[in-house]
Amino acid sequence: MRTVFFGTPKTAVPFLRLLAARTEVLAVVSQPDRPAGRGLALAPTPVKAAAVGLGLRVLQPERPADAVDELKALAPDLAVVVAYGRLLASDVLRTARLGFLNVHFSVLPQYRGAAPVQWALARGEARTGVTLFWLDEGLDTGPVQSVREAAIGLDEDAPALLERLTPLGVGLLDEALAELAAGRAVRRPQSGEASPAPLIRREDARLDLSRPARELHDRVRAFRAWPRAWLERRGGGSLRVLRAALPGPEDPPGTGRPGRVLRVERGRGILVECASRSRLWLLDVQPEGKKTLNAAEFANGLRLAEGDFLPVSGSEA
Repeated sequence: MRTVFFGTPKTAVPFLRLLAARTEVLAVVSQPDRPAGRGLALAPTPVKAAAVGLGLRVLQPERPADAVDELKALAPDLAVVVAYGRLLASDVLRTARLGFLNVHFSVLPQYRGAAPVQWALARGEARTGVTLFWLDEGLDTGPVQSVREAAIGLDEDAPALLERLTPLGVGLLDEALAELAAGRAVRRPQSGEASPAPLIRREDARLDLSRPARELHDRVRAFRAWPRAWLERRGGGSLRVLRAALPGPEDPPGTGRPGRVLRVERGRGILVECASRSRLWLLDVQPEGKKTLNAAEFANGLRLAEGDFLPVSGSEA
């Protein structure tokens, strides 16, 4: 089978390697090199670097439509898309005989959009999965080839969940390639209620201590890689919260005053009260422009003690 691969980040690399092992990859399409690092030198995308290592032809159009003529000339049987990061118009989608098979990290139609793993965590889902589906002109609306579901751990964050879902997706793609080679393409319409997974904004990661602790815990783990959950600080600025945990039965109860510090425990962190007497442990934090600290170290540096308050909803408690 003659294929073309579309992808950009590290997550997509295992899928490219599988495709190269199972098919004749005619070209790899990735986003253009971007400035990176302190020197802002142009850096290849992880997919481009992997493709070069495999000796594959790489296309890096600023817009996918700019590569239509080259793709038509290649005349692939199939295109596979994993986290490419650009919408593909109908003229691009017509360049592969069988169509464009996309790997999406949710159980569609749940969490259609750019950040399905993050939003599944932020909204407290207990299960998610990987869907292989055929691209059409809508946003993640095309018919489904196959699905594999997985449970979400209570303390699992976005990088860990994505790492665990990736081999499930690779396995699905491997099975799909065998099915397609045997002429068994599946195009099952999506069913169920759709939900969005839009691009993440920094404001989405803001922690409001007047909200329930479980909601805040979910946001900390959802936005662990970027933009990272954050609290406003007295006097301006913000405090990133890199790790948090829900309390155990041995921890002190709430008092009905969100933002109140209930305990500062060396080697563990800060237990802070949230909505409806719920509580959240802040474990690892990072003040702006400084290194990551255990939250208890941060509290000691500010002389923050039990009974003090952290800002709630951007104002003093």
